[in-house]
Amino acid sequence: MKHHARITLAPLIVIISTLIAIVIIFSTNTAESKPLFTTEQASITKHETIFSSTLSPASPIKDRNTGSSSSSCITYAPSTRTITVTCTSASMTEIYNKLQDNSILSKQSSPQGGTSNIWFLNANLIIAKGATFHIDSTNTKWLKISSKVTRGAGSAKIAPAYILDVHGSLKIDSVKITSWDPTTNYYAITNGSRTGDITHPGAPRPSIVVENNATGTTDITNSEIAYLGYEQGQHKGGSGLSYYYGGDGSIIRNNDIHHVYFGLYTFGVGHMIIENNIIRNSGHYGLDPHTGTHDMIIRNNKVYDNNGSGIICSLNCYNVLIENNKVHNNAGEGLDFSRNMYNSIARNNIIYNEPKGILVSQSHNNMIYNNTISNSGDGINVGYGSTRNKIYDNIIMNSISDAILVNKGSLENTFSSNKIVSATPQGLKINQDATSKNNVFSNNQLVNSAVSTKK
Repeated sequence: MKHHARITLAPLIVIISTLIAIVIIFSTNTAESKPLFTTEQASITKHETIFSSTLSPASPIKDRNTGSSSSSCITYAPSTRTITVTCTSASMTEIYNKLQDNSILSKQSSPQGGTSNIWFLNANLIIAKGATFHIDSTNTKWLKISSKVTRGAGSAKIAPAYILDVHGSLKIDSVKITSWDPTTNYYAITNGSRTGDITHPGAPRPSIVVENNATGTTDITNSEIAYLGYEQGQHKGGSGLSYYYGGDGSIIRNNDIHHVYFGLYTFGVGHMIIENNIIRNSGHYGLDPHTGTHDMIIRNNKVYDNNGSGIICSLNCYNVLIENNKVHNNAGEGLDFSRNMYNSIARNNIIYNEPKGILVSQSHNNMIYNNTISNSGDGINVGYGSTRNKIYDNIIMNSISDAILVNKGSLENTFSSNKIVSATPQGLKINQDATSKNNVFSNNQLVNSAVSTKK
């Protein structure tokens, strides 16, 4: 009996197992083949996604790094046309998904057809303290910022130009950022001008501004920054790319910065690195570290065709290293140590075709050495009130005016081992009076050049 039971039970188990497998397979295939939407439903869903932005709420935004919900960290104020970002990490895509309003931020078609990573921003953008905003190749190729400010009826006063206003941290990498005039479908090109205290206002163009006590760095790498900033009567924020007591430790590297009103302006910022950039065709200065800027490295840059000095550090700047730059064909000085710049170094720079190669004006305790200066007005000009500067081992060739000019009121400067070749009219010109004392000259080599001393 036991043996017979084993024979009849086995086929029954096989039959039951087979039936269970058939049910599982049928259920699985049915689930996989059932569409989430009918064709009609899919069409309606697509239509609503594109056109009904004002009718349906946006989906929660996911934090770029953590994936957490951040739907409340992007807000928009219509009265000032200002987007404010408080997210730990966000980008243009998150703003677009939240606002869903093409009059504020739109994604433009590529010349080849279809959408692209070209954005058109028609508003101010504030990155709040503690926030980090990314403009990079993940979802951006070109950010165009409108030069035409939109003002609605009853709106609060809006600044003449839109600003990327950084109180937190901004990371720009491998993108293009410019102004854009929607009426001409081209860059905004009229930036105005400044000569001393005389200004000629330009048409408003947007700017990138890093604010006082920003909580992070604003790093700009591998990018093109162009057609920003304008003359607005020496008010804050019109330079195009500026850091005001904020952004300490920021890096600006491997960029093409051109047709920006000031290529770069800093105010009281420390520990920045500016290297391997092309800075050209600025409306005023190329690089302008200013007012207490300190512990900055400026190296391996090409600075040319700017409408003022190539590199000027002015008003209480200190511990600035300027090295291995190529500076030429600027409207002002190649390098300018101005108004109490001190404890700084300019070395291994190549400077040519400038009104003055290097100007030292009311500045102190600096070292200028191993530079090559050619085909300029004055090679090195040491101006009134400059003291205890060391100028040595420079090569100065084919100066149109004086290779080295020492002006009245300069004290205790040393000039040694400089080589001066074919300067006209003088290789070394010294203007002295009772205010000029204890300047020391030693081992300077003059080839086809003369010396002139005036008292």
